[in-house]
Amino acid sequence: MKLKFKNRIAFFNTLAAATSTLIVFVAVYFVVFLTAYKHLDDDIRNEQEEVFKNIQIKDGHVSMRKSAEWDEKEHAEVEMNPTFIQITDRTGELVFLSANMKNKYLPFNPSLKKTLFFNNQFECKQIRQGQFPIFNQDGLAIAQLSVGISRAESALVLNNLFLTLLIAFPLLSLIFVWASSFAAAQGIAPIHRLIEAAREIDDQNIGTRLPLPPRHDEIYLLATTINELLLRIDTSFQREKQITADISHELRSPLAGIRGNLEVLLRKRREPEQYELKIEQVLHETDRMNKLLEQLLQLSRMETGNIKPNTEQIALRRFCTSLLEKWETLLAEHQLTVELTIPNETPILADSNLLEVILGNLLSNSLKYGSKGTTLSISWNEPTATLAFADRGQGIPPEHLPHIFDRFYRADVSRNTKIPGTGLGLSIAKKMADLQGIQLSVQSEEGRGTTFFMQFPFKL
Repeated sequence: MKLKFKNRIAFFNTLAAATSTLIVFVAVYFVVFLTAYKHLDDDIRNEQEEVFKNIQIKDGHVSMRKSAEWDEKEHAEVEMNPTFIQITDRTGELVFLSANMKNKYLPFNPSLKKTLFFNNQFECKQIRQGQFPIFNQDGLAIAQLSVGISRAESALVLNNLFLTLLIAFPLLSLIFVWASSFAAAQGIAPIHRLIEAAREIDDQNIGTRLPLPPRHDEIYLLATTINELLLRIDTSFQREKQITADISHELRSPLAGIRGNLEVLLRKRREPEQYELKIEQVLHETDRMNKLLEQLLQLSRMETGNIKPNTEQIALRRFCTSLLEKWETLLAEHQLTVELTIPNETPILADSNLLEVILGNLLSNSLKYGSKGTTLSISWNEPTATLAFADRGQGIPPEHLPHIFDRFYRADVSRNTKIPGTGLGLSIAKKMADLQGIQLSVQSEEGRGTTFFMQFPFKL
């Protein structure tokens, strides 16, 4: 049977308390037991000392001196707390017997060589018996002394204590069950309040937060952690809503262009040149949509961890020179001159395919926002292993810099600018850099240009 959390807490608390109580009860009984019998054993030893004072050993035989001690009432009668004395020789023959024993014998071990205490019955009485070997001058046991005293009082105390503990234990266990259940109910009450508050949260009120308990305990930490999770979910939810809106906005323009061109072609017959022009415009808009979807697919793969960098050693100057040759035509169209300041055979560790996409996106950004007739500087800082990518364009306003690597973010927020783009290039570059442990950052000043920095984690 599965127990509720509250009942599990109560069960384990009760189990712990009952176990502790049982250990205490056993310890108490054991201490009382030892104390009671130690007291009896001390009395027996006192009797043994008195007997040994009156023993005579002659020619290997043991005898008792006549003494008034043995005429005392405790040795003569079997009454309240009698003391029984018995001495036997090595053959088991009786040497001495106290009068109160009335020719009855105490059991003994004739070959015993050390003191022994044990419980026994004598004449229907519970006694504590001690047996002591008697040695001669040569260290040989020539006789055995047995001393017995009543243990009725000690047995009564121990029996009463045992019954008391036996009755008290289940009663205390029941009290533990009730107290643990009550304490558990009070302890998890804040959790129930958190559960009720959490049930009220859905996608319509994701901004709602759980109430924090007054005490800064584990439940407070749990509520705080859940609130932080809700904040992350809310932020992600809002970001996804914004991304959906941005995708819709980005797709709306090429779709509108395609629809407009097709409608123009359908209105009336036109010359072949006009058809070719409109078809080229439709193809251009289709390419824009295809590029947007391709970039979104790249971002999705990176965010799901499906892209793994293939790190290899790259000669940075040779790599950049080869890349610039591919962009030579576009650079010429925008009248941009590239100044490459990278020492020959500068080695780095990176994924060549991902690095080409990163540098390509930075070049594309410089072509869009760089000023015609200016110089694009690509330089290497050896001590910090940093590649700087600087243009002399219009720069980025300070309020836009913290968001420059966000998806679909463009400084031209009104989107009325004629500069093409999806706002995904820098976001892709940032994620590809992060995959390789490259720190991609930006500095910009309005009217003076923008510089991107790529700090590589490895230097060879």
